[in-house]
Amino acid sequence: MLIADDDPQLVRALRITLAAHGYDVVAAPDGPAAIALAAKEHPDVVMLDLGMPRLDGVQVIQALRGWTTAPIIVVSGRTGSADKVEALDAGADDYVTKPFQIDELLARLRALSRRAVAASGAPVVSFGDVVVDLSTKTVTRAGERVRLTPTEWRILEFLARNPGSLVTRQALLKDIWGTEQVADTGYLRLYLSQLRKKLERDPAHPAYLLTEQGMGYRLLADATA
Repeated sequence: MLIADDDPQLVRALRITLAAHGYDVVAAPDGPAAIALAAKEHPDVVMLDLGMPRLDGVQVIQALRGWTTAPIIVVSGRTGSADKVEALDAGADDYVTKPFQIDELLARLRALSRRAVAASGAPVVSFGDVVVDLSTKTVTRAGERVRLTPTEWRILEFLARNPGSLVTRQALLKDIWGTEQVADTGYLRLYLSQLRKKLERDPAHPAYLLTEQGMGYRLLADATA
């Protein structure tokens, strides 16, 4: 794992904690050093701050996305939704604001690891009593086939290929309707509501198909295989 942050105390604390949970950690104090170290070490996960010296975090994300698909998690003190959306649209997979609970950070890292496995070709994603088979494009719930519309499937497939990761509305709109300029007139909310009715035990209080207010959506998967 690569940590890019100019706060040496935070980096030291994260090194100790993450090492105790089995992560091998390398660290960079600024943007150019982060890019160089990533090119040298090829980390499985990149954790970075946005407000780094010399190159900011968004520029680092854009540089990394030119050659690696490794999961990127932003850990930043910037709490505005515009900062979060900019980082996610640049290619980050998740965003955690400082100060954070270490248990939450570890959970996000586990989710990113599942997402990386799914992106590498794992064909089956499951959550609750639902199984999504990406290779056969089928969905079952408690062993019974669930019929989805083509658009419902495309939304679910996009989320299932990025389990645990925050997917922005813009990314979904571009994937489904082919342009970032499509106005969100409620289509995504409508389709997510329909998916929850078909796949969640309690659609009014979803446990898996989650809305991240002002940003997008997240699928909490139990497993990939």
